[in-house]
Amino acid sequence: MYRREPSAPVKEGETYDVKIEDIAREGDGIARIEGFVVFVPNTKVGDEVKIKINKVMHRFAIAEVV
Repeated sequence: MYRREPSAPVKEGETYDVKIEDIAREGDGIARIEGFVVFVPNTKVGDEVKIKINKVMHRFAIAEVV
């Protein structure tokens, strides 16, 4: 039986205030919204930024600082 992935807690075009918790191998900052991973380029651990979601995938999203 096909099991649907839970829907992401973020939507494309929405903005969120987040704290960067980690850095990905590629160097992008990682924030989490309700446990959902969001990659944020040009950030570093400890940054508190407002982001806009650009793309939502099954397991993560990509955002930019606004």
